[in-house]
Amino acid sequence: MKHTYILLCSLAFGMLACQKDYDQAEAENPEYLHRSVYALNEIIIHDIFSPPVASRIYAYSSLAGFEAGRHADSSTQSLAGQIPWLTQFPQPEAGQEYCFPLAGVHAFLTVGKALTFSEDMMDEFREGLYAEWKKKSGIRKEVFDRSIAYGTAVGQAVIEHTKKDNYKETRTFPKFTVDESDPERWQPTPPDYKDAAEPHWSKIRPFTLDSAGQFLPPPPPKFDTSKGSLFYKTVEEVLYALDGADRAEREEIAYFWDDNPFVSHHAGHVMFADKKVTPGGHWMNIAMLASRMEKADYAKSSEAYLYTAIGLLEGFISCWHAKYHYNLVRPETYINKYINQDWRPFLQTPAFPEHTSGHSVISRASSEGLTYVFGDNFAFNDTTNVEYGRTARNFKSFIQASDEASISRLYGGIHYRPALDLGAEQGRKVGQWIQQKIRTRRKE
Repeated sequence: MKHTYILLCSLAFGMLACQKDYDQAEAENPEYLHRSVYALNEIIIHDIFSPPVASRIYAYSSLAGFEAGRHADSSTQSLAGQIPWLTQFPQPEAGQEYCFPLAGVHAFLTVGKALTFSEDMMDEFREGLYAEWKKKSGIRKEVFDRSIAYGTAVGQAVIEHTKKDNYKETRTFPKFTVDESDPERWQPTPPDYKDAAEPHWSKIRPFTLDSAGQFLPPPPPKFDTSKGSLFYKTVEEVLYALDGADRAEREEIAYFWDDNPFVSHHAGHVMFADKKVTPGGHWMNIAMLASRMEKADYAKSSEAYLYTAIGLLEGFISCWHAKYHYNLVRPETYINKYINQDWRPFLQTPAFPEHTSGHSVISRASSEGLTYVFGDNFAFNDTTNVEYGRTARNFKSFIQASDEASISRLYGGIHYRPALDLGAEQGRKVGQWIQQKIRTRRKE
């Protein structure tokens, strides 16, 4: 049943009563945004984007979704002028009626479509979503069309900004050169011995960071092959990371946070692969779960996605700078060469240098953003990987979840502990820096 709402619209010339003859609550339902984030996740999985590239897609899409939809809440403010390269956005026309959550979702999906490959999947999703939106809300055609047009304008403005972040240029930079003569340096790992992924990611323009190296962490322990050395002890911890009475729990933690978008399996001459959510997609899903638990409206939900996504992007920029700066060998390579040539890690080793841990950095950076939006000690049940055959896991806070994501890489056999501890501190600094540089709410 349609309901009648009276909206007092503030105009430059005074107050005007605007009657809405459609279901405003349904028209502004944040569930349409949550479903759109999930759909973008699915397309990113389908298109097999690397975790750093996926973070870029989330960041720009979330920026568009926030900027177009934020007008639904007068306490919000634009990031234009807060982010150095972001000067202004198209503004809604005074005196005209909009459904701003619709505009925000459309802006989000417009950017998401532009930055992914599977345009048909996005078009099919949008068509179904908008048909449902119209049917359930009864929104008038002129309001719907005006909102879509505004979302398009904001989305296109964001797309123009993506063209200047150096992403396209990094696609043509040379591959990473492997120094096979130095045992301390990263080497490609089994089973596919892939080239190093995104060696130039530190060249991507950040949103708030002064530079990719702003929070460069301390170096790892000095490389050493002698027993009893500090480095050798960190290797031994990886070797025995799963040992103990709680081995099953540690394995489950490793699996739950694996989030490898492309895990290859080899059986004789046959190779097949599993495609899963990226680490960034996992945290975007946690933002979704928290927003639903909180019953957050569109504005607050879009803030949660925005802080999470910027934390992901800036976390990857900072982390990837450290990885290729230190260029440290992975545990698998060290152990196979100096301890046990038949040893394999519990999880498949990703194709890039070791120090610091990407999971540790981006999980802490995004969890700082979620804590900023929803508060400390926000308990939640993470069901992200249930659809991939894992059980749900309960956490008392976002920080606790990020700590578990970090330690999972030791259990998986793919990181030394210093990469986890220093990476988490690196991510904390990135996340808190973002909060210092941008504010989505006006000061009271």
